[in-house]
Amino acid sequence: MRLLFLAVLRPHTGNAVTAQRVRAHLEAAGHVCVLKDAFDFESPSEIANLILAENCEAALALHLYRGGRLLQGHRIPFGVIFGGTDVNEDANQAEKNTVMGRVLEEARFAVAFTESMKEMAQAQWVDPVFTREVKAKVKRAAGVRLIGEMPQEDLHAVVKNCFAVVNSSVSEGMSAAILEAMDLEVPVLARNIPGNAAMVKHEVTGLLFSNPQEFVHLAKRLVSDPALEKEIVVNGREYVRMYHSWQVERDTYQQLIRKLEGSTED
Repeated sequence: MRLLFLAVLRPHTGNAVTAQRVRAHLEAAGHVCVLKDAFDFESPSEIANLILAENCEAALALHLYRGGRLLQGHRIPFGVIFGGTDVNEDANQAEKNTVMGRVLEEARFAVAFTESMKEMAQAQWVDPVFTREVKAKVKRAAGVRLIGEMPQEDLHAVVKNCFAVVNSSVSEGMSAAILEAMDLEVPVLARNIPGNAAMVKHEVTGLLFSNPQEFVHLAKRLVSDPALEKEIVVNGREYVRMYHSWQVERDTYQQLIRKLEGSTED
């Protein structure tokens, strides 16, 4: 495959060294890598001419803003590699942040060299990339449907007609979806993470799983054990009533605000 690779190639810089290393990896795999300095181009139209002249089939950009923005709107697929300053500095500028978000919506993949860089990027934009991956997998999965956002009343109506609600988050504070499912008397299957385990007591108010195999086992068990289902539903509903009362929460916030009102008078 002929690949266009855009990067900042100023001598002796980290991005230039990284670009050379990545190109070596690509060429070792048998690809032709046309490496160009992103600073030599000012608009996507110039890149369009380059793609045509070099007969490139796909592209790669090192640095979401400096390289990535130039790859938007072309008919070839492209991926991006975070450069560092795009996440650490450019993301703090509203206009650049917006541009980089649009680049990620179009990119097929995004590469971060460190976990901290990945987390920073996820906090800013990366959901579109993940969403696209999920949609592609759903299309290939028989019996799986991806439903968009809907009003809460409609969502609750859908949930009430479901056999169970699954929470597979890798990180949660307090999952409103779990509490709503319990309140609607729908069994909960949740990933065993601290935020979920704080609300879901295994085999009492729900079922906790740690891996896909355990999820499948517990889901089949729930389907085949009506008594377990009934117990989980009753206990879950009682848990919400006891510890997550809407009225108690309202009263608590009102009391806390009174403390703030008192402090302003002192």
